[in-house]
Amino acid sequence: MREELGWELFGAASRELAEQVAGDGYRPDIILAIARGGLFVAGALGYALDVKNLHVANVEFYTGVDERLPVPIMLPPTPNVVDLSGARVLVADDVADTGATLKLVRDFCAGHVADVRCAVVYEKPHSSVRCEYVWRHTDRWINFPWSTQLPVVRREGQVLDA
Repeated sequence: MREELGWELFGAASRELAEQVAGDGYRPDIILAIARGGLFVAGALGYALDVKNLHVANVEFYTGVDERLPVPIMLPPTPNVVDLSGARVLVADDVADTGATLKLVRDFCAGHVADVRCAVVYEKPHSSVRCEYVWRHTDRWINFPWSTQLPVVRREGQVLDA
């Protein structure tokens, strides 16, 4: 069974996530999106929290439904730590599944930033990272609105649903 998240509910979820961040008094200088799913979350949070400084970390981990590489890999171009230096960073992603991707990005920031926190739409119980801001907890695979339809262009070697 899968968790279903449509565009309208994603709008409500991202707004509630932003309200959690704001209610906690956290004022990020930078929102760091984990591509690809985190791009949608980061954009929504950026508007809701009035943060224009968005960065992207491209991380490859999933190769299919519940199939992944042995470890996540940060792909170029990697964020420049000089750009993050001394900032309050909010790492945004769609889901904390194993937590390995979030841990990679959070650890990448550590030592360079003033503070790093994580915001996700979903967190799974077996995640190794406990995010500061979570909209919903689930143990299901999630159908996100951006990944449920087949791509308009199908590229060889690309993985659907991941």
